[in-house]
Amino acid sequence: MMESLLHLDQSLFLALNGLHSPFFDQFFYYATKPIIWLPLYLLVFFLIIREFRWKTITIVIAVALMITASDQLANLSKYGTKRLRPTYEPEIEQVVHTVDDYRGGQYGFYSAHASTNFAIAIFLILLFRRRYRWLIPVLLIWASIMAYSRIYLGVHYPGDILVAIIVGIGLGFLFSWLTRKVIGYQERCMRL
Repeated sequence: MMESLLHLDQSLFLALNGLHSPFFDQFFYYATKPIIWLPLYLLVFFLIIREFRWKTITIVIAVALMITASDQLANLSKYGTKRLRPTYEPEIEQVVHTVDDYRGGQYGFYSAHASTNFAIAIFLILLFRRRYRWLIPVLLIWASIMAYSRIYLGVHYPGDILVAIIVGIGLGFLFSWLTRKVIGYQERCMRL
């Protein structure tokens, strides 16, 4: 059963990674650079300050802790499972399409990039869902581009991405809930 799933994951990876062109090579390579998304980050930060004022500090701390949790959980998984990235898998490494010979670290289960971006997207969607509904598709498209870029660039299997998205969504919900609890506690303390 597991062997069949791994073979399916590898076949799907090769199909998706094989959909490349010079335009998309550059698009997905640069899409993973944080500087490209700086306008979105600044807009979100502005909206947080505008909507939450003094609570912004709590929200920024929560996001920093969530990013750290996402990254460290992915690293634990990578070194715990030791599943080779496609770029290091002897069976297929010669046919994996890479951009600028970017190969990532040796192990890849699961993607910290995809997990972290989905965690941030879900956290922000829950934060802004009532007031800025237009931000929901923007954040989901952003997180999806980041997730697919990992397959396109040849550094993660689709299974790595699927698990990362599930973990990221869970972390987004968890840290959103914790943040609401902390802000509620802070508000109660201020009223005393």
